[in-house]
Amino acid sequence: MLSTTNTSTITPFAKKIKSPLAKDKITILQINLGRKCNLACTHCHVEASPKRTEELSPEICDQLIELINRFPQIKTVDLTGGAPEINYGFRPIVEAARAQNKEVIVRSNLTIFFEPGYEDLPEYFAQHQLRVTASLPCYLEDNVDKQRGAGVYNNSIKALQKLNQLGYGQDPNLVVDLVYNPPLPTNNNFSLTPNQQKLEQDYKTYLAEHFNIQFNNLFTITNIPIGRTKQFLQRREIHDDYLQFLETNYNAATLSHVMCRNELSIDYLGNVYDCDFNQMENIIATTEDNKKLTVAKLLELDNLDVIKEIKTANYCYGCTAGTGSSCGGSLI
Repeated sequence: MLSTTNTSTITPFAKKIKSPLAKDKITILQINLGRKCNLACTHCHVEASPKRTEELSPEICDQLIELINRFPQIKTVDLTGGAPEINYGFRPIVEAARAQNKEVIVRSNLTIFFEPGYEDLPEYFAQHQLRVTASLPCYLEDNVDKQRGAGVYNNSIKALQKLNQLGYGQDPNLVVDLVYNPPLPTNNNFSLTPNQQKLEQDYKTYLAEHFNIQFNNLFTITNIPIGRTKQFLQRREIHDDYLQFLETNYNAATLSHVMCRNELSIDYLGNVYDCDFNQMENIIATTEDNKKLTVAKLLELDNLDVIKEIKTANYCYGCTAGTGSSCGGSLI
């Protein structure tokens, strides 16, 4: 079915929420270390792939480590990419954050464990007690390989089994969480993510029965219409209809829990954003006097809490539809 919706019929998100979205005290630093990845998933909003070369520089890496060392209010350092493990700065930042006793999340695609030179990653994760958040968009092989590439499912299963052998999913200090992404819609028959608790139980039952795999939590994440997802929807002329669907399911109760409230998202160039999605759309955070915010500027100001209002866009409906969506799954 062709799209008949015009973007003009979509209520601008800023108008929908009526008053500006205020930033809370920053406790989470999410760092995108670069676009290099061993996969090129169809739903990747970062548009990462093996052909991408952009990554953190030594200068920005040093600034980030200084930021981590200077601000005790940072409780969590969340490392993403691309595949964060293959981009410059991954291990130095991990070790700096753990030395400060901060939680470190690594958003791993799991298949990186089988690339030459990265075979020690499971042991490294366990040694530093990294919290692993891993994409497994379905517990069935066919669905995963369609989204992420042939063979990804089997390698993901082997990687999870390896993590289990090291104590992940059983030792309370070794947490492994899985992420569900719905298949991208090919027509106007849209749906929200399934009930997170029920789907988590389905995953746990299936993976335990078939592969003896244990994990901690399942996070259901809505496909946000940016990056490859946006391109996919536009090719099928359903992008605007999808936005309209998300707006129709807007839930104001999610607003106080959205991830942009207490996090800073930082790119490999050292620019600061309210969230990972704004980063991909190049909506850079600014100071009160409208100056571009960078890691260097935060260090100069000696303050993480300089953003007063979060910059929003219409794709914010993706985070606020239904039970909500964030890097930690359902919001309510």
